[in-house]
This record gives sequence, C-alpha cells and structure tokens, in this order.
Amino acid sequence: MSVVLPVLFAVCAAFSNALATVLQRRAALTVRQTDSFRPGLILDLLKRPLWLAGILAVIVAGVGQAAALATGPLSLVQPLFVLELPLALLIASLMTRERLPTAQWGAVAAVVVGLGVALMAASPDGNRTHVALDRWIPALVVAAAAVVALTVAGLRRPAGRARAGCLGAATAICYALTAGLMKTSMHILDDGGLPAFLTAWQTYAFCAAGIAALLLLEHAMQGGPLVASQPALTLGDATVSLMLGILIYEEDVRVGWWLVPEFLGVGLIVVGVFALAQGEESST
Repeated sequence: MSVVLPVLFAVCAAFSNALATVLQRRAALTVRQTDSFRPGLILDLLKRPLWLAGILAVIVAGVGQAAALATGPLSLVQPLFVLELPLALLIASLMTRERLPTAQWGAVAAVVVGLGVALMAASPDGNRTHVALDRWIPALVVAAAAVVALTVAGLRRPAGRARAGCLGAATAICYALTAGLMKTSMHILDDGGLPAFLTAWQTYAFCAAGIAALLLLEHAMQGGPLVASQPALTLGDATVSLMLGILIYEEDVRVGWWLVPEFLGVGLIVVGVFALAQGEESST
C-alpha cells in the first residue's frame, strides 16, 4: 500500500489545522472569558473575522483529512496531526515576526524525528473500508462516557491546568471519533455516491463529533494554560485514533522488537510536545 498520498494529504491538513489554531486562539482571547459551558461563546466568536478565517482553515483541513483517511489507515493518518503543534508555533512566530528560541527548535526536531521513528517502526497497514454498527457501538458508548466525564470534571474546576487538561482530553476524543467515522463516510461516498453519503449514519455522527470538538476546543483554550490543554489534545488525539484504528478498523502495527524504536519515538514526541507547549505558554 502506498503511503505517499495519505501522508501528503495529512501533512497539508495538519498545516491548515495549525493555521486555524493560531487564528482561533487569537480570536478566543478577545471575547468574554467564561467559567462555565457557554454555547453563546460561538456566537461571540462569529463576530471576529480572525475566527471566521480560522473556520475556513478548518474546512480546508477537513477536506485534506478526508482525502488522507480515504487513501490510508487511521493509525497512520491521525498520528501525523501531532505536527500541528510545531507548525502552529512556526506560523505564530511568522505572524508576530518573533524568532523561535533555540530550545523550541530542539523541541520541534524532537517531535518530527520521534514521529518519523515511531511511524517507520510501527509501519501501520490495512485500509478497511467499512465497519459494522455492532463494532462501533461499544466504542461510541465508551468514548461518549469519557467525553462527558472529562467535560464535567473540567467544568467543575476553576480555570487552571486541571480544567484545561480535562477539556483538552475531551476534545481529543471527539477529534479521534470524527476521524474514525469520517473514514467510513468517505468510502461510502466513493462507493455509493452522494445519496449514500447523505443517508449514512456515520456522516451525521462525524459531523456531531466535529461540532462537539469545536465547542470543547474553544472552552479548553479559555480554560487554562496551553501547557495543560495542548499536550492532552495533541497526544490524546493520536492515542485514541491509534486505538480506533487497531480495534475498530483492524489495522496492523509491528510488534516484537519493533516496540523498542516505537517507544523511543513516542518518548521523543511526548518530550517535544510538552516542551513546545511550555515554551508557547511562557511566550504569551
């Protein structure tokens, strides 16, 4: 199976998402801060051109992600979105015309090298096109319960690391579900055309998960420091997506002695993500 197309599409989507993150975060800081779950937050943000530009970037990212998921395994595509954080920092530094510190360049290198090592060692394979509903039900129930629990736990805490971390983790689960359901929807669209796509439950399920992720993301950005929310979001999305790929889509990753470089790569990613989040927080 060729990995060039899904990797190319995923990297383009990660860049668009990174741009969206920078624009949406700037817009989120200009509206009234909230201590509770406030759907009206989106109405306030709709009045900000920066936020609307961010939404346009999200749409472009969604198209790229859909193309990547249609051509490659979930366990390959979604981990590539770890690149969003270093890309967001690079975009932000260009927009503010501020140079990244040497330490942050080192963290960027750690994320990129770690991701490359982990994916080359794991060599994700398999591109199952359809998943029966009875396989999805347990995953959806567990994921929904986790999102509700994390959201309630986060909103019960004052603004700070715990709140931001809980909401970031809840957002990550929603993003992973969106990707997993979108993958099947794209194959339904390819096989049955637009009528089949519009009548498939997966289409409406991934839209609902995506909307939930968007709303949770805005509250996570306002809920506390990025050093808490961003690692939970970045690492959580990759982890849950990998689990969905293996358990739901029955994708294969290499085990045995390959676990050594895989864990080494994951370790580099974790260190790099936390270092980048810490550096971004201290620069704001």
